[in-house]
Amino acid sequence: MIHRYATFIKAINLTVDYIILNISMVMAYIIVDKSYITWINNKNYLPIVLVFNLLWLLSANISGLYEYVLNKDSINTYRSVFKTYLLFVCLICFTILIIIGTKAYFITREYLFFSIALFGFLLGLWKLIFLSIRKSDRRLLMDKRNVIIVGAGRSGLDLYKFFTENPERGYNMVGFFDDNPENIKEPSLFLGPVEECLDYAISNRVHELFCALPQTESKSIETLMQEADKNMIRFKLVPEFYSYTTRHTLIQSFGNIPVISLRPEPLESLLNRFIKRVFDIVFSLFIMVFLLSWLIPIIAIIIKLQSKGPVFFVQLRSGRANETFKCYKFRSMTVNNESDHKQATRGDARITKIGAFMRRTNIDELPQFYNVLIGNMSVVGPRPHMVKHTEQYSKVIEKYMVRHFLKPGITGWAQVNGFRGETRDNYAMEKRVEYDVWYLENWSFLLDLKIIFLTFWNTAKGEENAF
Repeated sequence: MIHRYATFIKAINLTVDYIILNISMVMAYIIVDKSYITWINNKNYLPIVLVFNLLWLLSANISGLYEYVLNKDSINTYRSVFKTYLLFVCLICFTILIIIGTKAYFITREYLFFSIALFGFLLGLWKLIFLSIRKSDRRLLMDKRNVIIVGAGRSGLDLYKFFTENPERGYNMVGFFDDNPENIKEPSLFLGPVEECLDYAISNRVHELFCALPQTESKSIETLMQEADKNMIRFKLVPEFYSYTTRHTLIQSFGNIPVISLRPEPLESLLNRFIKRVFDIVFSLFIMVFLLSWLIPIIAIIIKLQSKGPVFFVQLRSGRANETFKCYKFRSMTVNNESDHKQATRGDARITKIGAFMRRTNIDELPQFYNVLIGNMSVVGPRPHMVKHTEQYSKVIEKYMVRHFLKPGITGWAQVNGFRGETRDNYAMEKRVEYDVWYLENWSFLLDLKIIFLTFWNTAKGEENAF
């Protein structure tokens, strides 16, 4: 089945891409270097190697280059490669030419041009070779396997539908075994009663048996399990719990007891929480020392000149575990009595001139790095809502409170996907919650980096909902 090989093929692609990247850098070094110091002994060169490799990993993660490597056609493959390569070039130019500087490591613009151009050429050539190999061997990678489903209840029929709609999984659905033929709408798929399924499977080279019988048939399930093992037929059990939920679930084993969680939560891991917290502290300290230390006095003077009131706007927001905390922002409105229950709208008369600029550029959110530093918030996470909104939407949106399993963030997955600012109706809030829950279930450190990059990118190009 394709999914059995996808991780291996993804690893091969990643490894070869990195080999090509580093070969390109070495070849460019040999071509343009005039110092006659071998590249491996050049201490000024090695940090640039690290920068190139890390930026390629970031670019590939942002563009999803290594996702579905066996499913993408040649056009989509090259589109992903081009998008990743273009992003990589932009990050290299920004990081080395603007942030690090070429003089610090004696890296010339000529070297950057040669290494990037050579990498692009070799990368394109390698993807052509990969697509050619994949085309000839794709059927072998599919590894079609004959399967039968025992039990034509809801779970069995839904499993058949999944096999039909996802042929790339490599399952060849032979048919159903069920004691009630009326459950199966297509007569050609009915193979017989449950007691005949093992004889059929042994005689017809069936590789896997999916048992979707109800728990009341426990004796039949146990017999099928034992006989399938004896005849080297893989036995897969579809739990009856499936009938109660349509969510993605996580199955864990407590000894020999299977326990089903409603959703995976990567940040339940102590190590993942530690990584995220360390990054939050380092990143917030960097922003506060190198940006806020000189920006706050300037912004404070402008805010004071334009309207009376405090420089900072402090409001109670809903945090992790629905505990309230004081959230800090630069004040972007005139002092008013509606700020704790009325959201800002387009053309809102309460917004000052400097406030409008700060809201468009997200500068008003910068004081929240203090919240990050003291632990009330994270750099990335669901945006904290007003207490009134939490009380309001928790009653009408099913998964609203799930977002409070995490610390709120200065930016989040919902925001970089366009769901920021005013929520005019329940649909807008439902979509925001949907993205927040997806982030909860799919967190990774690279995903956080991707969201931070997209936040800067969206700010630079301008956002429709930023007002």
